[in-house]
Amino acid sequence: MSSDRSFDVVVFGATGFVGRLAADYLARQAPEDARVALAGRSEERLAQTRATLGSRASGWPLLVADSGDADSLAELATATRAVATTVGPYRRFGLPLVEACANAGTDYADLTGEVLFMRDSIDRFDAAAAASGSRIVHGCGFDSIPSDLGVLLLHQAAEADDAGGLEDVVLVVAAARGSLSGGTIASFKGELDDVGASAESRRIIDDPYALSPQRDAEPDLGPERNLRGVEHDSEVGGWLAPFVMASINTRVVRRSNALQGWAYGRRLRYREVVGFGSGATAPIKAAGLSGAVWAVQTGLAHAPTRRLLDRVLPAPGEGPSEESRSRGFFRIEIHARASTGARYLCRVAAQGDPGYAATAVMLGESALCLALDDGPASAGVMTPATAMGTALVDRLQAADVTFEVERRD
Repeated sequence: MSSDRSFDVVVFGATGFVGRLAADYLARQAPEDARVALAGRSEERLAQTRATLGSRASGWPLLVADSGDADSLAELATATRAVATTVGPYRRFGLPLVEACANAGTDYADLTGEVLFMRDSIDRFDAAAAASGSRIVHGCGFDSIPSDLGVLLLHQAAEADDAGGLEDVVLVVAAARGSLSGGTIASFKGELDDVGASAESRRIIDDPYALSPQRDAEPDLGPERNLRGVEHDSEVGGWLAPFVMASINTRVVRRSNALQGWAYGRRLRYREVVGFGSGATAPIKAAGLSGAVWAVQTGLAHAPTRRLLDRVLPAPGEGPSEESRSRGFFRIEIHARASTGARYLCRVAAQGDPGYAATAVMLGESALCLALDDGPASAGVMTPATAMGTALVDRLQAADVTFEVERRD
């Protein structure tokens, strides 16, 4: 990438709730010599945000840019080595910035959990990004870094043991405290609307390999639907319920596998669930979560119930208090069996609300990794595992996000 850029990282959407958290993280944790700028539609609001970030950010430049103004996005993209954007819903607002970064050879990180947006990004801008040397990296928050990097580390452990390819892998959310962000909910509502309006969108959403770079080369392993009800699996987590993020994370992991020539294994079956253990109340809790997920998804799909839910669910730009964010946490276990029968476990954990505090850490470190660290020579629309890999793992470990892999047999 060009070394004559004015900035290392630009935070686009810095006046929004999660954008402010990402900017605050960089103000506290970025290297002293990192060149950071804030971008958004209003210089006045950017200045107000900068004033809350402390003395290290007091000299950060402010860039006025709008997702509806292609010239301002092109100017932003050519000024920096990497952009971290929190401006969503991404399918509605995000593609012009992807295009600007792909054309300018600028690395890009976002927080999207929108399959349709990612598919659009791949189809429209992968070739341009590959030609310019741009790494377009979607899902650089709780969606989908723990999943994507965790499976990468399991693959590397099995490869080091000559244990064969990964075959059965399941991510279990063992414990978590936090809330969905207003942006995530807005993105989910946007996808529901698109799916309701288009048979092609429904086909993409239902396809477990929706993000594959070469769909016709993917294996046929039978049904690979996400868990929709309650089941019991004593090997991985006792009573299990659906994990609301599975629909995006599983597709990101499968894309990582395919982008690496199916290095994880041609027979990789991957799913994500929430685990409740095997206690007496576990099946009741699992059923309760399963019912709640179904109720929210069904309610948001219909206008009358959506209006009711909108009264209680957070809107974009809203989020929990600092005290509430600090009380949050997540603990994830990713269980894997390789083709030789060898079994592995990767534990991923962090303190802080997954959708806010932990996500701000992940986005901030992703942006710094893209801008400052040596990465793979490949470019295009990538994933956290393929664009940054263990360089990002090292950064996150230093930021108190735990990744631990062990062999279990």
